[in-house]
Amino acid sequence: MDKLTAIEALAALANETRLDVFRLLVRQGPGGLPAGEVADRLEVRQNTMSSHLSILSRAGLITRKREGRQILYATDYDGMQQLLLFLMEDCCSADQAICEPVLQAVQC
Repeated sequence: MDKLTAIEALAALANETRLDVFRLLVRQGPGGLPAGEVADRLEVRQNTMSSHLSILSRAGLITRKREGRQILYATDYDGMQQLLLFLMEDCCSADQAICEPVLQAVQC
């Protein structure tokens, strides 16, 4: 991941609602949720939620796929992993053992 892509992802998460959406979708797992259900669970108007979902999608943090008449949103685990690896890339260069457990967990 390059620096500009990481900045876009971090900027997308630098909003309370979008961070809540991302965390909800991480908890939900790869099956994801329809946009309306995400909005209902977080008590956010659907048109506002649509904007938040678009920003997270453009940042490479969530995916969307159509199933019939619904669009399901789910965490883009590859995008999330790349962001975490970028943030941890130069971790503790003097003592890599400090960050090793985190790096191993991210790569699973």
